Amino acid sequence: MSLSPFRVDPQLRARISPMEAGDLQEVARLHGAMGTSLWASLGQRFVQQVYRALLSHPDFIGFVYREGGRVRGFIAGTSDGPRMFRDAALRHGPALGLATIQALARRPAALLPLMETALYFSRSASPPGSGDSVRAESMFCSFDRGLRGRGAPGLINKVLFDALAARGHEAVKITTEASNMLAARQLVSWGFVVLGRFQFYGKQMILWRLDLRHCPRVAHP
Repeated sequence: MSLSPFRVDPQLRARISPMEAGDLQEVARLHGAMGTSLWASLGQRFVQQVYRALLSHPDFIGFVYREGGRVRGFIAGTSDGPRMFRDAALRHGPALGLATIQALARRPAALLPLMETALYFSRSASPPGSGDSVRAESMFCSFDRGLRGRGAPGLINKVLFDALAARGHEAVKITTEASNMLAARQLVSWGFVVLGRFQFYGKQMILWRLDLRHCPRVAHP
């Protein structure tokens, strides 16, 4: 498929900025709107604490979209997920542990899925023999419903991909549920290809890969 360059609306681009500590309450709210997310099911206080632990890590890359004086959307990615989460657990262990205990007290059934989260990076690794090892990842993206389809979600993805390309990454990966056909169509429209499949949280997941080097929608340094 031939991809055309991404048309950047300057007004929308001016509303996108790096995620900061003061944005985390709204980011947690938006993350909660994702519905099936395990983190969302554990409550906004838990989500906020996790993002606070990740925000200061050099591998974390996050952007927010502001409109009407408030955060209306966000995207969170990483240049090295395993390293980022390992370091965050070591540096912020007590705070994360307390937030987890409090969240599980309200939702004990989340214990087993939360334990499975530790296996995510091993299960979502590139398939053996693929000759591909992609560390950079787009993890979460959420917008208020009224903004979907208005260009901002696509643009904030481009901003993240541009930032990863600027850091020297040749590719980025994203995982989706196999049943999410809307997400699949959106990723294909960007040039993503299926890299593999795996089971997680009892669901069939798809691992997608985008070649940042040759995607005409990505800016290169």
